[in-house]
Amino acid sequence: MPHTTLSTPTLSPAALTPREQEVLAHLAQGDTYRMIARRMGLSPHTVDTYLRRLRNKTGAVNRTQLTHLAFQLGYGPGY
Repeated sequence: MPHTTLSTPTLSPAALTPREQEVLAHLAQGDTYRMIARRMGLSPHTVDTYLRRLRNKTGAVNRTQLTHLAFQLGYGPGY
């Protein structure tokens, strides 16, 4: 099996909408889609849409990369 290296996605917080920033902050705090949806008053499907858009904007391929990016942008616990 070939070894592939994934590059770390990068992005300026200014490139994100306020709602995308809020979803990213919840993700960095370890919240599930359902928890994020409940806290933001959204459906889990809408949260999934936000996360899909974030992956497209950042080049992240999964939730783990998005979480790593969130920490880099300062959205970790205590945000």
